[in-house]
Amino acid sequence: MSTGTRTVRAQDAQERSDRLEVAASVLALLADRTRLALMERLGRGEADVTTLTEACGAARPSVSQHLAKLRLAGLVTTRKDGRRVVYALRHGHLRRLVDEAMNVADHQIGSIPPHD
Repeated sequence: MSTGTRTVRAQDAQERSDRLEVAASVLALLADRTRLALMERLGRGEADVTTLTEACGAARPSVSQHLAKLRLAGLVTTRKDGRRVVYALRHGHLRRLVDEAMNVADHQIGSIPPHD
């Protein structure tokens, strides 16, 4: 095996490792019920803190802390609308990821047979 081939394989292995690390980090953030509820609501469109607090049923300070974590992780974006801060998902992959997690839950709760 040539040195060039080993270098490419090492780069591929590092890239896979980096991707797995980031994916595990995203899934760890979504492993919290409140954050998952926030992401599920944001999957239906932009919302402010008041709307998100009502949607997930948590206390406003808790919602704000969870949103800060999601924002710092780059999963949600913010924009100002007057005095309100409006949150949105960074991209559609996150909506689909949350939707699929909820679909898995539907299958487990409803005893729906597995399918592709």
